[in-house]
Amino acid sequence: MKKINDFTIIGKIINTRGIKGELKVFPMTSVVERYSDLDYVFVGEELEKYEISKVSYTDRFVYIKFKEFNNINEVLKFKEKFLYVEDENRIKLDEDTFFISDLISSKVYNTEKEYIGELVDVMENPVNDVYIVKSDDGDEYLIPALKLFVKKVDVENKIIIIDPIEGMLNEI
Repeated sequence: MKKINDFTIIGKIINTRGIKGELKVFPMTSVVERYSDLDYVFVGEELEKYEISKVSYTDRFVYIKFKEFNNINEVLKFKEKFLYVEDENRIKLDEDTFFISDLISSKVYNTEKEYIGELVDVMENPVNDVYIVKSDDGDEYLIPALKLFVKKVDVENKIIIIDPIEGMLNEI
């Protein structure tokens, strides 16, 4: 039985395109061209598998067509649904880079093993990402995703160790 935890989100269907069943996808991957290498994807939390027959690109979006559908009315049901790939089909990342979906809900501790909070989101920026950590009290902290501050990331156990500088853990 397929479990959503065994899949990675690679995009979100945001609209249709034309009348022949094409879908407009907002890519959620750093390697957008990967869509051309896919034979199929899984759609929605139901993880329905669909074969891809066509892929095209613009500056910001990917357009895909599923082999099974040839009419806009058949694909309207996919709007606002996420596209997934099986984890074993994810792209290979460089060392010390991680999938955001693997980091979310990680427990964050300082180097003294004091619990800081849970990683709830990642802001992607051109220079470096920023981890958004929420404490049990509801305070939020912004932690730059730099080796200077992030000392260890254990994706398997969902634990992140940080070494914050003075003032970093003041609530935002």
